[in-house]
Amino acid sequence: MCLVYLCPQPRPRPLGRGPKSRFLSGRQSDTVCNIASIMTSMSKGARWFARPGWAGLALGLLAFCQTPGADAASVKGRLVGYEHLRNPVWVTAKDPDRHGYSFREPVTTVPAAMRKLFPLISKEICVVALGTGAAAPSKAVNIRVSGGRTTPVTLVVAPGTELRFRNADAFEHRLYGVGFATLPASTTTKGATRRWTPQQPGRYELRDELSPSLVTWVVAEPTVAGTAFPAADGRFTLNIEEPGQYTLQAYFAGEPVGRPVPIVIDRRDIDVTGRPLVLAIKPPVEDNNP
Repeated sequence: MCLVYLCPQPRPRPLGRGPKSRFLSGRQSDTVCNIASIMTSMSKGARWFARPGWAGLALGLLAFCQTPGADAASVKGRLVGYEHLRNPVWVTAKDPDRHGYSFREPVTTVPAAMRKLFPLISKEICVVALGTGAAAPSKAVNIRVSGGRTTPVTLVVAPGTELRFRNADAFEHRLYGVGFATLPASTTTKGATRRWTPQQPGRYELRDELSPSLVTWVVAEPTVAGTAFPAADGRFTLNIEEPGQYTLQAYFAGEPVGRPVPIVIDRRDIDVTGRPLVLAIKPPVEDNNP
């Protein structure tokens, strides 16, 4: 939805009648004078808006600016058990042959459960509504490359959706695809953007030659109807455009996790927080061998 403001172009004022002349406390800065000019123009715009015919025109333009997804149904849900998930990058880093060492000193005041690694679900888990028909490619998706990771880490899109990787670090990155040739290693300088489009359905793994910790998963799913990234407490909201039967599924590290939850959409908002997506019920085996 957009706000329409109608105001005529202000006419030139005679010398001595501009906004500066209304401030008698001495010499005014350009900032103050600009604010005064804006306030004066807004006052005149309000008088023009009150004239016959202008209100109807503004309301018509306002209706025209309604977004196409205004009739979309909102689905509220939540995730549980995500604290038991482990990123494969962490498991690989524990291999002694890789010589990846972390020097940490345990703090007895921190609860034992909080000493275990768990994912940042707002960027590592993607919740998807899967439909029955093929989805059209969505608008381009921006992905931030920074701090040895990407945001998001796992992403589910329809095939043909363009992805834009923006380097927000002060150094270069060389992203490349693992096991496919459509994303060869190439240098992305500071502030630059690299574009790539997965054309075929499937799971794609992306890495960086200059940052070993960076691993991103892109799932090209033909039936995706809506996606969302959960908040820190596991709650999420996604929008679905068309009525019908759908399945809510969470993805982590490029793979579906947990049991899917079926839903029915009839253009009314629904709340399925009472039927959460259970991603895991116990810690993984590797937690017994830290």
